[in-house]
Amino acid sequence: MASPGFEIEHVRLWQPLPLKAGFDRVAAHLKAVGRPPQSMCGMELRSPKPFTFAGFNQFNAGYVKVLESWGILMDGLNPVARTNIAPEVNAPAEPSLYGFSFTVPSKSKTKTFVVAGAGELPEGSLDPHDVVRRGETSADALREKARFVMGLMTGRIQGLGVAWDQVTVTEIYTVFEIHSYLVNEILKPAAKGQIHGMTWHYSRPPIESIEFEMDLRGCAREVVVEV
Repeated sequence: MASPGFEIEHVRLWQPLPLKAGFDRVAAHLKAVGRPPQSMCGMELRSPKPFTFAGFNQFNAGYVKVLESWGILMDGLNPVARTNIAPEVNAPAEPSLYGFSFTVPSKSKTKTFVVAGAGELPEGSLDPHDVVRRGETSADALREKARFVMGLMTGRIQGLGVAWDQVTVTEIYTVFEIHSYLVNEILKPAAKGQIHGMTWHYSRPPIESIEFEMDLRGCAREVVVEV
């Protein structure tokens, strides 16, 4: 959530950049608009394929080291919201940057925020045995997974002190059909937030055995930049 006197802007790249070049692109953009590295508050990544749970932890260790070098960590914790998914078609050859969010000074009273991606895994858990309906991809299982993830998203925005009607972008990540449960499990619970539609990325969540992921944000300004 942006602090009073600031708002969050979202930037998407025309095409993903390999992660190191992506971090350089973020640094260049922030410098160009006169913002410090610590203003970066969200990252969206694309990977070649889902990680194992162990591989995901290993990737995170290297990723967090970069954030630490930027002076972003707070009391050793990573405050940057992140989504990292694997496109099913034309995936990048290596982990890459797709988009990012950062804060800018603002006189607007509108609350702006970015919510990290989450799949059907309880908050704080990286235990594969905790995956909801693990190993199942039936229509009933996917409906339950979607319902669970919507609950996580609702909990996260409530934790920020905002509501669904303040969400401007809702993104869904799965390679399985969503139409059979879209209305009852996603659109209706999103209430007024669904007025902006839902963006479905035909992609897999970042960890093997997780099949459905979502993220959200509420931003007044969204831009696309050349790489």
